[in-house]
Order: sequence, then C-alpha cells, then structure tokens
Amino acid sequence: MEARVWTEADYEQMSWHDNHIHALRFVEGQDGTGDLILDLDYILEWLKGDGGGFRFRIIPVTLTFHEVMFPKIAVNYASASAAFGPFMIHGIERRFEKRAHYTAQVWKLPITFPNGEIEFEAQGFTQRAAGAIVESEGQRLSISERNSGT
Repeated sequence: MEARVWTEADYEQMSWHDNHIHALRFVEGQDGTGDLILDLDYILEWLKGDGGGFRFRIIPVTLTFHEVMFPKIAVNYASASAAFGPFMIHGIERRFEKRAHYTAQVWKLPITFPNGEIEFEAQGFTQRAAGAIVESEGQRLSISERNSGT
C-alpha cells in the first residue's frame, strides 16, 4: 500500500463532504491539550456513472487533530430516529479567531446525519491512510472493507 499522508498544508485541496466517521477518541497531551483522532472513510473521488449516479473511490484514514483545546461535540441520533452507526459530516471548516493572547485556529465539522456538530481549537492535523482504496457504490465502507487493506 502506498503511504498517503495529508496535513493542514493540503487543506485547501481537500474535501470531506459526505465522509463517514466510524470512531473518535481523545489522547491526553501536555498543558491541557491533546489529540482528537477520527477514523473515517475519506472519499478520494466521486466517479460519475453513465446513468447519472455516482460511484466513489474511498480510503479508510485516521485523521488526527493536534493540540486540541475546548472541544464541543453534539450528535443527536434521537432527533432523526436514526439507527446507531457511523455519522456523516458535511465537511471540515477552518477559521482563525483573535483571542486575548493568541490567534486560535478553529475547526468545525458540521454533521449532516444525524444532526450535530463538532468544534474545537487545534494547531493542525495529520491524515494517514489506514487501508486500501475501495471503489464503492456507497459513500462509506463496511467493516470488512475498512479492514481489508491493513
């Protein structure tokens, strides 16, 4: 498997539209910060089909945000009467906000299904391939597809 790594330097060329998050975890760091780690299905390419539909080239990745502070997480499966499973994000937004002693890099992940949002400050991110590329009719991978390339 070719080693694929992306960082915040690649942010402008990347899209996380309709990517599914399978897991999230926090790893405690120093000085009150830590890493926020997301296991997600990264859609590399939307392939337009002859009949007007789409197929997708997807790769499982681990997306790690570094030196995270002040996370806010809201995911409401009850409001959509949704079955529990991976949730889908609209994308990843970044903005810079002036604070009293620093300029914060604020990251926001609007969740489109079910309803919700994740927002936090972080210094940047590293996204690493965690498996093989799969061509799929759906926008997310099954557990067996996620584990097939590792």
